[in-house]
Amino acid sequence: MSVFPDELGIIVYAPALGGDDKRPLAIVHGMESALGGLRLDWTYSEKEAFVALRHRDEWIATDRTDNGFPFICNDDRSRPVTITGWENPNGLAAGGAPHLEVHGSLHLDAATISAAAGVLAAIGEGARGFWGHATPFNAGAEIAEQTTSTSAGPPSPPRGLPALKLSRDIRSPEIPHRLGWLNYWSAAAARAIGFPDLARDADLLSRARRTASGGWVVQLTHAPLDLDDPAHLDALKRAYERFPEIGGRSAP
Repeated sequence: MSVFPDELGIIVYAPALGGDDKRPLAIVHGMESALGGLRLDWTYSEKEAFVALRHRDEWIATDRTDNGFPFICNDDRSRPVTITGWENPNGLAAGGAPHLEVHGSLHLDAATISAAAGVLAAIGEGARGFWGHATPFNAGAEIAEQTTSTSAGPPSPPRGLPALKLSRDIRSPEIPHRLGWLNYWSAAAARAIGFPDLARDADLLSRARRTASGGWVVQLTHAPLDLDDPAHLDALKRAYERFPEIGGRSAP
Protein backbone atom coordinates (compact mmCIF):
# COMPACT_ATOMS: atom_id res chain seq x y z
CA MET A 1 0.00 0.00 0.00
CA SER A 2 1.26 3.48 -0.77
CA VAL A 3 1.70 5.96 2.07
CA PHE A 4 -1.08 8.12 0.61
CA PRO A 5 -3.63 6.07 -1.33
CA ASP A 6 -4.72 7.85 -4.49
CA GLU A 7 -8.32 8.64 -3.54
CA LEU A 8 -9.90 10.37 -0.57
CA GLY A 9 -13.56 9.38 -0.40
CA ILE A 10 -15.95 11.90 1.16
CA ILE A 11 -19.48 11.19 2.36
CA VAL A 12 -21.87 13.45 4.26
CA TYR A 13 -25.29 12.44 5.55
CA ALA A 14 -27.94 15.17 5.66
CA PRO A 15 -31.70 15.76 5.70
CA ALA A 16 -33.43 14.96 2.41
CA LEU A 17 -33.82 17.75 -0.14
CA GLY A 18 -37.16 19.47 -0.39
CA GLY A 19 -38.82 22.04 -2.64
CA ASP A 20 -36.55 24.77 -4.01
CA ASP A 21 -33.60 23.56 -1.94
CA LYS A 22 -30.43 25.62 -2.33
CA ARG A 23 -28.11 23.13 -0.64
CA PRO A 24 -26.71 21.46 -3.80
CA LEU A 25 -25.37 24.78 -5.06
CA ALA A 26 -24.04 25.65 -1.62
CA ILE A 27 -22.16 22.34 -1.55
CA VAL A 28 -20.58 22.84 -4.97
CA HIS A 29 -19.68 26.49 -4.43
CA GLY A 30 -18.25 25.70 -1.00
CA MET A 31 -16.13 22.86 -2.36
CA GLU A 32 -14.70 25.11 -5.08
CA SER A 33 -13.87 27.84 -2.55
CA ALA A 34 -12.16 25.38 -0.21
CA LEU A 35 -9.90 23.94 -2.92
CA GLY A 36 -8.26 26.92 -4.57
CA GLY A 37 -8.49 27.04 -8.35
CA LEU A 38 -11.03 24.21 -8.55
CA ARG A 39 -13.80 24.45 -11.13
CA LEU A 40 -16.40 21.70 -11.26
CA ASP A 41 -17.73 22.56 -14.71
CA TRP A 42 -17.82 19.07 -16.21
CA THR A 43 -19.62 15.76 -16.12
CA TYR A 44 -19.11 12.40 -17.84
CA SER A 45 -20.85 10.97 -20.86
CA GLU A 46 -21.94 7.31 -20.88
CA LYS A 47 -18.53 6.56 -22.42
CA GLU A 48 -16.83 8.51 -19.62
CA ALA A 49 -15.76 11.33 -21.89
CA PHE A 50 -15.75 14.82 -20.40
CA VAL A 51 -18.83 16.93 -21.17
CA ALA A 52 -18.62 20.68 -20.51
CA LEU A 53 -21.50 22.21 -18.55
CA ARG A 54 -22.40 25.60 -20.04
CA HIS A 55 -25.16 26.32 -17.54
CA ARG A 56 -23.88 24.34 -14.60
CA ASP A 57 -25.56 26.18 -11.75
CA GLU A 58 -28.96 26.04 -13.42
CA TRP A 59 -28.51 22.31 -14.03
CA ILE A 60 -27.55 21.62 -10.44
CA ALA A 61 -30.42 23.74 -9.14
CA THR A 62 -33.08 22.03 -11.24
CA ASP A 63 -31.95 18.42 -11.83
CA ARG A 64 -33.35 16.26 -9.02
CA THR A 65 -32.46 12.82 -10.39
CA ASP A 66 -32.76 10.34 -7.51
CA ASN A 67 -33.94 13.28 -5.37
CA GLY A 68 -30.36 14.52 -5.23
CA PHE A 69 -28.11 16.42 -7.61
CA PRO A 70 -26.10 15.33 -10.67
CA PHE A 71 -22.53 14.11 -10.91
CA ILE A 72 -20.03 16.87 -11.65
CA CYS A 73 -16.25 16.92 -11.78
CA ASN A 74 -13.17 18.80 -12.89
CA ASP A 75 -11.51 18.00 -16.21
CA ASP A 76 -8.18 16.72 -14.90
CA ARG A 77 -7.84 12.92 -15.03
CA SER A 78 -4.49 13.12 -13.25
CA ARG A 79 -6.03 14.96 -10.28
CA PRO A 80 -9.76 14.14 -10.34
CA VAL A 81 -12.31 15.80 -8.07
CA THR A 82 -15.96 14.68 -8.08
CA ILE A 83 -19.22 15.35 -6.22
CA THR A 84 -22.81 14.09 -6.47
CA GLY A 85 -25.76 13.37 -4.19
CA TRP A 86 -28.83 11.17 -3.98
CA GLU A 87 -31.64 10.34 -1.59
CA ASN A 88 -31.37 7.15 0.44
CA PRO A 89 -34.89 5.91 1.26
CA ASN A 90 -33.70 4.43 4.54
CA GLY A 91 -33.35 6.37 7.75
CA LEU A 92 -30.09 7.09 9.53
CA ALA A 93 -31.66 5.80 12.75
CA ALA A 94 -34.50 3.59 13.95
CA GLY A 95 -37.73 4.73 12.30
CA GLY A 96 -35.94 7.58 10.56
CA ALA A 97 -36.95 9.48 7.43
CA PRO A 98 -35.12 9.23 4.08
CA HIS A 99 -31.90 11.20 3.94
CA LEU A 100 -29.53 12.84 1.46
CA GLU A 101 -26.13 11.27 0.89
CA VAL A 102 -23.45 13.49 -0.63
CA HIS A 103 -20.53 11.57 -2.14
CA GLY A 104 -17.32 13.16 -3.31
CA SER A 105 -13.70 12.28 -3.98
CA LEU A 106 -10.36 14.03 -4.12
CA HIS A 107 -7.07 12.86 -5.58
CA LEU A 108 -4.66 12.70 -2.66
CA ASP A 109 -1.62 14.86 -3.24
CA ALA A 110 0.05 17.50 -1.07
CA ALA A 111 -2.35 20.27 -2.11
CA THR A 112 -5.55 18.32 -1.50
CA ILE A 113 -4.26 16.81 1.76
CA SER A 114 -3.76 20.32 3.15
CA ALA A 115 -7.18 21.45 1.89
CA ALA A 116 -9.17 18.30 2.73
CA ALA A 117 -10.47 19.44 6.13
CA GLY A 118 -11.77 22.64 4.58
CA VAL A 119 -13.42 20.71 1.74
CA LEU A 120 -15.19 18.38 4.19
CA ALA A 121 -16.32 21.36 6.27
CA ALA A 122 -17.67 23.11 3.17
CA ILE A 123 -19.64 20.05 2.09
CA GLY A 124 -20.94 19.37 5.59
CA GLU A 125 -22.01 22.96 6.15
CA GLY A 126 -23.46 23.37 2.65
CA ALA A 127 -25.51 20.18 3.07
CA ARG A 128 -26.51 21.13 6.63
CA GLY A 129 -25.34 17.61 7.35
CA PHE A 130 -25.73 15.53 10.46
CA TRP A 131 -22.26 13.98 10.17
CA GLY A 132 -19.79 12.70 7.61
CA HIS A 133 -16.18 11.77 7.03
CA ALA A 134 -13.32 11.87 4.53
CA THR A 135 -11.17 8.74 4.44
CA PRO A 136 -8.59 7.27 2.04
CA PHE A 137 -10.08 4.49 -0.04
CA ASN A 138 -8.11 1.59 1.46
CA ALA A 139 -8.83 2.54 5.08
CA GLY A 140 -12.46 3.30 4.25
CA ALA A 141 -12.97 -0.16 2.78
CA GLU A 142 -11.77 -1.78 6.00
CA ILE A 143 -13.83 0.54 8.20
CA ALA A 144 -16.92 -0.42 6.17
CA GLU A 145 -16.37 -4.02 7.28
CA GLN A 146 -17.25 -2.94 10.82
CA THR A 147 -20.93 -3.01 9.84
CA THR A 148 -20.90 -5.59 7.02
CA SER A 149 -22.46 -8.90 8.01
CA THR A 150 -20.60 -12.09 7.16
CA SER A 151 -22.16 -15.21 5.66
CA ALA A 152 -22.08 -16.69 9.15
CA GLY A 153 -23.93 -13.77 10.72
CA PRO A 154 -22.65 -10.66 12.53
CA PRO A 155 -19.82 -8.43 11.27
CA SER A 156 -16.25 -9.62 11.75
CA PRO A 157 -14.23 -6.40 11.66
CA PRO A 158 -10.55 -6.50 10.71
CA ARG A 159 -7.60 -5.52 12.88
CA GLY A 160 -9.46 -5.69 16.20
CA LEU A 161 -11.79 -2.80 15.36
CA PRO A 162 -15.19 -2.84 17.11
CA ALA A 163 -18.34 -4.11 15.42
CA LEU A 164 -20.82 -1.30 14.72
CA LYS A 165 -24.60 -1.42 14.65
CA LEU A 166 -26.80 -0.95 11.59
CA SER A 167 -28.72 2.30 11.20
CA ARG A 168 -31.97 0.60 12.23
CA ASP A 169 -30.43 -0.03 15.64
CA ILE A 170 -29.15 3.53 16.20
CA ARG A 171 -31.34 5.83 18.26
CA SER A 172 -30.78 9.18 16.54
CA PRO A 173 -29.71 10.42 13.07
CA GLU A 174 -27.17 12.72 14.71
CA ILE A 175 -25.12 9.78 16.00
CA PRO A 176 -22.29 8.97 13.56
CA HIS A 177 -22.27 5.39 12.30
CA ARG A 178 -18.49 5.19 12.03
CA LEU A 179 -15.24 7.12 12.17
CA GLY A 180 -12.95 8.22 9.36
CA TRP A 181 -9.70 10.11 8.93
CA LEU A 182 -11.46 13.51 8.91
CA ASN A 183 -14.78 13.60 10.73
CA TYR A 184 -17.52 16.19 10.22
CA TRP A 185 -19.78 16.41 13.25
CA SER A 186 -22.62 18.91 13.31
CA ALA A 187 -23.22 20.72 16.60
CA ALA A 188 -25.98 18.18 17.32
CA ALA A 189 -23.72 15.23 16.49
CA ALA A 190 -20.96 16.57 18.71
CA ARG A 191 -23.42 16.91 21.61
CA ALA A 192 -24.73 13.39 20.99
CA ILE A 193 -21.28 11.82 21.34
CA GLY A 194 -19.99 14.17 24.05
CA PHE A 195 -17.38 16.13 22.11
CA PRO A 196 -15.44 18.09 23.17
CA ASP A 197 -14.42 17.22 26.70
CA LEU A 198 -11.48 19.47 27.48
CA ALA A 199 -10.01 16.98 29.92
CA ARG A 200 -10.07 14.04 27.51
CA ASP A 201 -9.91 15.54 24.03
CA ALA A 202 -6.81 17.74 24.08
CA ASP A 203 -5.09 15.63 21.41
CA LEU A 204 -8.12 15.61 19.10
CA LEU A 205 -8.73 19.32 19.67
CA SER A 206 -5.17 20.04 18.53
CA ARG A 207 -6.24 18.75 15.09
CA ALA A 208 -9.84 20.04 15.09
CA ARG A 209 -11.52 23.09 13.66
CA ARG A 210 -14.89 24.65 14.51
CA THR A 211 -17.36 25.20 11.68
CA ALA A 212 -19.52 28.27 11.10
CA SER A 213 -22.64 26.47 12.36
CA GLY A 214 -20.98 25.34 15.59
CA GLY A 215 -19.99 21.87 14.44
CA TRP A 216 -16.53 20.38 14.14
CA VAL A 217 -14.10 18.80 11.72
CA VAL A 218 -11.89 16.44 13.72
CA GLN A 219 -8.75 14.87 12.23
CA LEU A 220 -7.61 11.58 13.76
CA THR A 221 -4.02 11.53 12.42
CA HIS A 222 -1.73 14.12 10.87
CA ALA A 223 -1.23 12.08 7.69
CA PRO A 224 -4.11 10.42 5.83
CA LEU A 225 -5.29 7.35 7.73
CA ASP A 226 -3.31 4.22 6.84
CA LEU A 227 -4.30 1.16 8.86
CA ASP A 228 -1.00 -0.56 8.01
CA ASP A 229 0.62 2.06 10.25
CA PRO A 230 0.33 0.79 13.87
CA ALA A 231 0.13 4.36 15.21
CA HIS A 232 -2.79 5.14 12.90
CA LEU A 233 -4.62 1.95 13.81
CA ASP A 234 -4.11 2.75 17.49
CA ALA A 235 -5.48 6.28 16.99
CA LEU A 236 -8.61 4.87 15.36
CA LYS A 237 -9.14 2.35 18.16
CA ARG A 238 -8.63 5.03 20.83
CA ALA A 239 -11.23 7.24 19.16
CA TYR A 240 -13.77 4.41 19.16
CA GLU A 241 -13.03 3.83 22.86
CA ARG A 242 -13.46 7.54 23.56
CA PHE A 243 -16.83 7.77 21.77
CA PRO A 244 -18.88 4.62 22.49
CA GLU A 245 -22.00 6.31 21.09
CA ILE A 246 -20.50 6.09 17.59
CA GLY A 247 -21.93 3.07 15.84
CA GLY A 248 -24.61 2.69 18.50
CA ARG A 249 -22.34 0.73 20.82
CA SER A 250 -23.46 2.42 24.04
CA ALA A 251 -27.17 1.77 23.46
CA PRO A 252 -28.77 -0.86 25.71
